[in-house]
Amino acid sequence: MYFTRGRSLLKVRLKDRGIKQIELAHRTGISRQMISQYANNRSSMSVEVMKTISYVLGCHMEELYQWERHNKE
Repeated sequence: MYFTRGRSLLKVRLKDRGIKQIELAHRTGISRQMISQYANNRSSMSVEVMKTISYVLGCHMEELYQWERHNKE
């Protein structure tokens, strides 16, 4: 069994916490443009970026994406 990343849930997590993309950019040091890229599924977050964002948002890294489970055949 293995997992692959699906769609980004960053917009959902931001909305849940009442944080705007620009505020997340300021709090993480990640550019507003990159936050937008992540939120709109135009770019995938690295593990380091997921850790940073999840720390600021108070969630687990795994909650930043939908995950698809695959059975190894």
